[in-house]
Amino acid sequence: MLSLNNIHVTFNAGTPTEVRALSDINLKIADGEFVTVIGSNGAGKSTLLSVVVGTVKPERGSVHLDGEDVTAWSPHRRAMHVGRVFQEPRLGTCSSLSIEENLALAAARGKSRGLKGALGTRQNRKWLADQVAKLEIGLEDRMTQPVGTLSGGQRQAISLLMATLLPMKILVLDEHTAALDPGAAAKVLALSTEIAETRKLTTLMVTHSMRDALAVGHRTIMMDSGRIVLDFTEEERAKLTVQDLSSLFGRAIGKQLDDDKLMLA
Repeated sequence: MLSLNNIHVTFNAGTPTEVRALSDINLKIADGEFVTVIGSNGAGKSTLLSVVVGTVKPERGSVHLDGEDVTAWSPHRRAMHVGRVFQEPRLGTCSSLSIEENLALAAARGKSRGLKGALGTRQNRKWLADQVAKLEIGLEDRMTQPVGTLSGGQRQAISLLMATLLPMKILVLDEHTAALDPGAAAKVLALSTEIAETRKLTTLMVTHSMRDALAVGHRTIMMDSGRIVLDFTEEERAKLTVQDLSSLFGRAIGKQLDDDKLMLA
């Protein structure tokens, strides 16, 4: 189980640009549960994910994984259990390296070895190609192609594979389809769901699409001003439409808003 307890995060504290990013966040996510996270810009969604992966340290509160307090763990140490895919495909891959080389580095995560050592034997290379073949995007025979020459959807699919290549527990998806065209976004979203279900990964997915937030995973939380304002179970979500979700969000934050003002699709 992933547990966030009384999490508070403030950026630039005590300055004119102080921002309260998270306030009193309490969230428990069961093993294998897929939670979608939605909210307007600046709601604290990405900061929440950053607390999970360890790149943002809370000023107050704790993060527990399977009952162990990991709050003080470095991002490097936490990366053995948590994989993250960013909105921009270029952030998760190295353009000048080949598909094979990018995956080899991901496979060597947490180990002190160079690229040559990470690639290892011909058997290792075949294993990497086999993993790419499972994506069904036709890249398994192009393993030496530079990642920078791939389309956005192909590159994000490789990023997703890199994040989940090793045994791990938590998958964090930070608006990972937002920069893709609709067809590529649908493909990457389907791959994400399949990998999460097959590997039984505890998953947090930030999205700006209320439609995706209701259709994907098991549970949806909505954030505003650094707080969780709504939390829907799978059964509750099944009864909601996009319009219902928009209306409930408006009531929760005390405003009459439409989809465009919410910056949600």
